[in-house]
Amino acid sequence: MSAFWQNTISQAIRLRQELHSQPELSWHETRTAQKIRTTLSELNINWSPCAGTGTLARLNMSATAFSAPHIALRGDIDALPIEEQTGKTWASRQLGCMHACGHDGHTATLLATAQYLKSVEYTLPGPVTLIFQPAEEGGHGALRMIEDGALDGIDEIYGWHNWPAIPEGQLVCPDGIVMCGNGTFEITVTGQGGHASQPELCRDPVLAGSAMVQALQQVVARRLSPQQTAVLSVTSFNAPSGPTVIPQQAVLGGSIRVPNNATREQINALIVEIAEHTAHGHGVRAEVKIEPRYNATINHAAQAGKLRAAWRAVMGDAAFDVATPLPIMASEDFSYYLQEIPGAFALVGAGKKGEESFPCHSPFYDFNDALIEPVSRLYAHLAGAPDPTHNNKE
Repeated sequence: MSAFWQNTISQAIRLRQELHSQPELSWHETRTAQKIRTTLSELNINWSPCAGTGTLARLNMSATAFSAPHIALRGDIDALPIEEQTGKTWASRQLGCMHACGHDGHTATLLATAQYLKSVEYTLPGPVTLIFQPAEEGGHGALRMIEDGALDGIDEIYGWHNWPAIPEGQLVCPDGIVMCGNGTFEITVTGQGGHASQPELCRDPVLAGSAMVQALQQVVARRLSPQQTAVLSVTSFNAPSGPTVIPQQAVLGGSIRVPNNATREQINALIVEIAEHTAHGHGVRAEVKIEPRYNATINHAAQAGKLRAAWRAVMGDAAFDVATPLPIMASEDFSYYLQEIPGAFALVGAGKKGEESFPCHSPFYDFNDALIEPVSRLYAHLAGAPDPTHNNKE
């Protein structure tokens, strides 16, 4: 392995930990964007802003004819509103904000890829665009990037996500669906508050809301076919009051995970039906708000095959996870890209053997830096560059 490549990865790991210590929430990634753009400028890579805090970097754009398609490689850059509890020396310095999903590692990996591709730019068979995307965590950042021209002229797109539940270095990249779509709901239950000693004079929204929770949690088990893949979770119940007061209102919230829009529509209709019928039976009113978020992330077969072949070249024939049930029930706004152009999205195992692996969105989660090197090589292969470990670039 060349000193240049070793230095590239070492720099990326240091950068990853720096980004981790200074996380920024969706659409507020100004410091992160500045760091990305400064690094690209230092590498003499042309870049342009996109969708505010997003950045597009372009390589090998000057040739008049290419033997390979124009590909895009994506990394997301935003953090989450979670208070970190890892105790790492590079832990978040921002109160109530942390990189709990590994987007710091995704960003650092794409910058390592940028550094290497720039060093071998003359060998690339086609143009390459690097997409540093904001607001993946529910902010529809991919959609905004597309609307601002991120996919203009792009033929294929590739992305990845670290996944602690999969053993380190094992890859999941199926033809077809890899991650589900999602949505959120909120049910406001309005009754008649009053004294806890006189329930007959009240219409209790807590009781009605509790009945709704029980019924909603049975939707998947009793209202859908066993062959349907779906999750419905009630995740919050807010009915502030005093110990002797029946409140006027209760608010329930939750999320759904679905493989397709038909299942989404079915579950959404059941949420409304259950809320309204249960409310009527308890003499209260229910107002339902449903927000669709992301559609399922569905790979294109040809591009998924290319990604698997590139991973095989990097990691060997055994580096594929076959035990993880698919689709993953989590969601990704990479789905927006795949609805527009051919591409593929992979999950790369981050679980360290013999160590506890905290899931994404846990306050104890930290990105596995060991993934930066192989995924940067994966991206280099997809771009048609020589493998960095076989290249003598110093």
